[in-house]
Amino acid sequence: MSNLGGVSVIFDLDGTLVDSEPNYYEAGRQTLAEHGVPDFSWADHERYVGISTQETVADWKERYGLRASVEELFADKNRRYLELARSSTRAYPEMRAFVELLAAEGVPMAVASGSSPEAIEAVLAGTGLDARLRTVVSADEVAHGKPAPDVFLEAARRLGADPAKCVVLEDAAPGAAAAHAAGMRCIAVPYVPAQADAPEFATAGLLLRGGQEEFTAQVAYEWLVRSAGLS
Repeated sequence: MSNLGGVSVIFDLDGTLVDSEPNYYEAGRQTLAEHGVPDFSWADHERYVGISTQETVADWKERYGLRASVEELFADKNRRYLELARSSTRAYPEMRAFVELLAAEGVPMAVASGSSPEAIEAVLAGTGLDARLRTVVSADEVAHGKPAPDVFLEAARRLGADPAKCVVLEDAAPGAAAAHAAGMRCIAVPYVPAQADAPEFATAGLLLRGGQEEFTAQVAYEWLVRSAGLS
């Protein structure tokens, strides 16, 4: 048993554990360019942070009036993303340190992500985080993606954990909303700091408004200890 009183920790993947958004953006930009949308910008991409690939491409189809099917767009984007993910995904150093700290304490951990199982596997293997994070849930495996709580509740089920004893780490508003809906506490590390005032983040137990620049393994760990009532 860890020193954290039976707490389990569930990590979002993209933008939380790893800086994969540049790869998602590039995969999306290439896919849209191929389908006749040449000027997809980073600002355009930011509105999709925290939303599943399936929902993203469905919105593209409607927004840009694309002729390709949602399935075709999804396959195109995923293929490009996987190529990028395998070769060039960076884990945030302080998040890696936090995972190691929790592992040393014997804290049960899981990953719950809107990405496909293949994308999650590619990123975890490419960064070496798969050695510590073996319980993995993709939104593809549950009925509803974030902001619905399904993916976090399934992660808790696989860990054999009480949702009320789970803490979620999230970078996006839909994920913070999903954690709240699941009855879990949340450490919010906004990927887009300008979104820190989103109402969904107001439900977080710990909101690091400066995002990854403000996050440290020690700050997160100390908050966990305090919130478990152990300090």
